[in-house]
Amino acid sequence: MATFTNTFDHAMVVEACALRHIPVMMEKPLAVDMKQAHAIQQAAARGGIAVIVNYETTWYRSHGEIWKLMKEQKVGGEIRKMVAMDGHQGPKEIHVQPEFLAWLTDPVKNGAGALFDFGCYGANLMTWLMDNQRPLKVTALAQTNKPEIYAHVDDEATILVEYPKAQGIIQASWNWPFARKDFEVYGERAYAIATGGNGLKVHLPGDRTVEEARTPAELPPDERDSISYLTAVARGKIKPTGLSSLENNVIVIEILDAARESVRTGKTVALR
Repeated sequence: MATFTNTFDHAMVVEACALRHIPVMMEKPLAVDMKQAHAIQQAAARGGIAVIVNYETTWYRSHGEIWKLMKEQKVGGEIRKMVAMDGHQGPKEIHVQPEFLAWLTDPVKNGAGALFDFGCYGANLMTWLMDNQRPLKVTALAQTNKPEIYAHVDDEATILVEYPKAQGIIQASWNWPFARKDFEVYGERAYAIATGGNGLKVHLPGDRTVEEARTPAELPPDERDSISYLTAVARGKIKPTGLSSLENNVIVIEILDAARESVRTGKTVALR
């Protein structure tokens, strides 16, 4: 089942699907807080169902190529830094539907503003590349540059995520001059920069001395879009893993929850 409600209602939807033993896919992020994330986990376990979280960036060929280079081929050595830049000019500015705008700008139904709406992309990708490792600490700041439009939520956020040997910088914004979903990964010996779904630049070790463009390979047929993936899961061909998985996305909410608390207190939040 594919369902695209406001984020606050995800727990209710999963409970309903779990009672009927129906696998369910929802739009990102998974939940508005850890209480709901845990409720979703528990319902999925009781019902024995798959829970899939859909991100546009999951189906990017550029991200699939980064995984091959950095994780399978290990051309870069250990990952040291990741930078995610996600957002657009603002939901009102790009003329989203009134119903969508209403819940995006509701701190209860959305969890926050740009912090949750676009911060989840970077947290999802970084958790994936860190093999679902929970970060040590999260530090964040957020502000509202357009209070006349976004009176109750932030429209600009930056999240710093600390791992034992790596750092992540998540830049989430409703203030970019243009829409973007870009992701940079820096290892000990190489880096890769994804610009959108198909754009990829790499600087690899060896005799290469300059950055070069690379054409990413096609993703497997069952992993090229959300509907193909959901169909494959529902038919028992695959189980949700990686970017779409419940395990990954509970950690995403832990990062976002900590980021929201960091914004509120002005302090770094340690995850235990």
